[in-house]
Parts: sequence; C-alpha cells; structure tokens
Amino acid sequence: MKKFLIVAFALAAIAIAPKTYAQTKMVGGAAMYPTKDIIDNAVNSKDHTTLVAAVKAAGLVETLKGAGPFTVFAPTNEAFAKLPAGTVDNLLKPENKATLTKILTYHVVAGRLSAADLVAKIKEGNGKATLKTVSGGTLTAMLKGKKVYLVDEKGGESWVTIADVNQSNGVIHVVNAVLLPN
Repeated sequence: MKKFLIVAFALAAIAIAPKTYAQTKMVGGAAMYPTKDIIDNAVNSKDHTTLVAAVKAAGLVETLKGAGPFTVFAPTNEAFAKLPAGTVDNLLKPENKATLTKILTYHVVAGRLSAADLVAKIKEGNGKATLKTVSGGTLTAMLKGKKVYLVDEKGGESWVTIADVNQSNGVIHVVNAVLLPN
C-alpha cells in the first residue's frame, strides 16, 4: 500500500509540474510566478529595478497589487538608461510625481491582453491596433515580422522582448524602450 501511495504521488506531481513550469517565465534572472501579482513578481527581476523604484515613487504599488486585470508593458533598466542623462533621477523627485505617474500609467492597459490578443487586434485593425492606456493616452501596436512593437504618441518605438509573463492580476510584456505620452 505504501509503495502504491508513493507511485500515485509521483505520478500526480509529474502531471502537475509541466503545467506550472510552462506558465512560469524567467525575467531578469528570476522566476515570474502566475500565482503572484505584478508587484510581487517585478521586485524580483534584476532587469526592472528602475521600474520598481519608479512605481514606488509614484505611489502605484497598491494599484498594481490590486485585482486588475492589467496589461503592463514593462521597460527594462536598459530602456530607462536610453532616456537623456538625468531624466530618471529628475522624475523620481517628489515634485515630479504627477509626471512620473502619467508616464508609468501610460505603460498600462486595463484588461489582460496576451500576445495572441495583441496580434489579433493588429490583424483586425489592418496592421494597427490602438490601445487606450490607464493614463488616458493611446499606444499603437503593430507587427514587424513576428515581433509586436508599440509606437507612443511622440513616435517613439518599443519592442516586446518577452511576451506573456502571466500574473495573478494581469500580464506583463517586457519592452526595450520607455514609452512617452504627449
């Protein structure tokens, strides 16, 4: 009987493991668990320390821990480093909280949009999809080859480098540039 229980447990673990593993992605050297919220995952990514600091400075932690769902286009540290020198430090100052909040919420769309959803919207829009951001602005999603890229209101472009990082309250798509609203 004991041997039967051990075999049954092992088979159950094998049956469950592939599903859990397939849903977990590595971002910034850390596993992103679909059972955790956006903030609880993002704080573990070494590639998103600037984004996490900005979210904290803007007072958006509780919002992004909320029920959502949210689609977040998450710029990496390298994306923030592409901004003109001093920009990030300036945005993190308390007197610039409103501007920082507008930029960060410009990277968020209400609802859960997977990469497949984005591609479908792009195809429905004859090559372009307009996404309404939480800040009230718009992003334009397009395809170049098989890559999804976003164009901000100022004409800046950002590529999705890691898609479909599922969270308990939405999905993150890692992007390689900071998107800027008008």
